[in-house]
Amino acid sequence: MSLGRELPQLLKQRLLYKGRKFDFEVNRLRLPNKSEGDWECIRHPGGALAVPVTPEGKLILLRQYRFAVGGRLLEFPAGTVEEGESPFQTIQREIQEETGYRARKWQKLGNFFLAPGYSDEIIYAYLAEDLEKLEVPPNLDEDEDIEVLFFTPAELEKAILEGDAVDSKTISSLILARPYLS
Repeated sequence: MSLGRELPQLLKQRLLYKGRKFDFEVNRLRLPNKSEGDWECIRHPGGALAVPVTPEGKLILLRQYRFAVGGRLLEFPAGTVEEGESPFQTIQREIQEETGYRARKWQKLGNFFLAPGYSDEIIYAYLAEDLEKLEVPPNLDEDEDIEVLFFTPAELEKAILEGDAVDSKTISSLILARPYLS
């Protein structure tokens, strides 16, 4: 992603927490407009997401339990980029683990920041087509509680507009995929 980079001046660095998926830090910074203060930031390695489309034109979505919101969200398959992995390798692995399908045709849709007010997490979105069902899907991660669902693009848009619990990366990626969906 092309950015007009204007890094703040680091005045004092403190790492408050180093986690399994992300780090949390509070830094004393001087911003480009010269204001100074302490700012919190979640440092994240990024994520990759697939918009999987079946030969019938259905989208594969997940209804996934998310502890932070205390409920289930409707989401496209996605995962955190692991160390030594490219975003494309991440999503090739994740789509198989989470949906039980493999894609033979891929197209990069774009990338976007998830929550730039407090995180540097970037999502790399891909269109996944020419899907084949795996005979033996890989096991889910221990903490994953997932139901695989199929929606037409119109059904997903209706769910979003009616206020169903759909996460923001899914909504953003649906917009990026629209030109490729019939």
